[in-house]
Amino acid sequence: MPLAGLLIGSAYYYWGDEVVKGNNLLLEEYQNPRKVIPFRMAPMVLLGTLITHLFGGSAGREGTAVQMATAISDQFSRFFKPEPGDRRILIVMGISAGFASVFGTPWAGAVFAIEILLWSKVNYKAIIPALLSAFIADYTCTAWNVSHTHYTIPSVPEISFQNMFIAACAGIIFGLCAWLFSGSNRFWANTFKSTVQFAPLRPVIGGICIAITVWLLGSTRYIGLGVPIIQQAFTENLNSYDFLLKILFTTFTIGAGFKGGEVTPLFYIGAALGNALFWIVPLPMGLLAGMGFVAVFAGTTNTPLACTIMGIELFGAESVPFIATACFVSYLFSGPAGIYSSQQSGGLKLSFYQRLGLIKKQSSPLTSPGMIEE
Repeated sequence: MPLAGLLIGSAYYYWGDEVVKGNNLLLEEYQNPRKVIPFRMAPMVLLGTLITHLFGGSAGREGTAVQMATAISDQFSRFFKPEPGDRRILIVMGISAGFASVFGTPWAGAVFAIEILLWSKVNYKAIIPALLSAFIADYTCTAWNVSHTHYTIPSVPEISFQNMFIAACAGIIFGLCAWLFSGSNRFWANTFKSTVQFAPLRPVIGGICIAITVWLLGSTRYIGLGVPIIQQAFTENLNSYDFLLKILFTTFTIGAGFKGGEVTPLFYIGAALGNALFWIVPLPMGLLAGMGFVAVFAGTTNTPLACTIMGIELFGAESVPFIATACFVSYLFSGPAGIYSSQQSGGLKLSFYQRLGLIKKQSSPLTSPGMIEE
């Protein structure tokens, strides 16, 4: 891990200064188009993520796919010289294709690309291109026999006021978990940035800490993607603290400067938390795991609609009322800032946190003190 961290840190320090912001760079270029996203983002984030996974970091893969796809799609701007509005559509198409292809959820991919960029001011011209790029990307993966993990919710209870109220209460817990993840993400990133001035050394020190911790635990349960644990969460009892340790390992890995996404670890965290809630919440284990799977993700990325659609694509339509309730409540209770410091939002959540005094009324970006640029 320390050697892997040195390789990743050095590569981005000497050759990747323009692309180190990752997904935040995509959001910034959408909001204020200035220059074409460097193509080097694609190979650098791919290699960085592969190295992170190979040597034991806790990170996802959706950020990698989104950055690769968007860096590629934006290269068309060099040849066709589009207007800023049309260039924004290219960025939407890249995000949509990357997300859809890595999870096999084209409808959710298209909505995610539009919603994450500023869902209160949707560019309706981008909807059809986003859908086309999402479905073509998903079909391309399927044609190349790239498989996706399948999850199922074994049983769904009847819809009643009591059950929906319970689902909303669970959504509050998922939202608070999302708030904890986002805050931890900023805490570790700010800590490494303020205490280790030479950027390439940050993942080296982080790698040493992760290696020692894994050795002390005697388990690799909390590193990597954690897909087997996610699958177990739907049918088997997990440790009640699994979600907390996954939050720690993932936010520490990303904060130290390793590469990869947050979404698959967020699936792990949400499903594990839902599994733990089974002992106190009178809903089926599989349903709670599925609700947490998408709701924690919705809270950290401020994309409740996309996550609801993802729940439909992954789990089927029977669970929609519970999934949608958990996603939108989690979104509302997940704090004023998500995992992307450059993301902007509005509507109900902005008004809610303005009333609480956590966001100034003249402010529109969902940012908070102490948020970093990298």
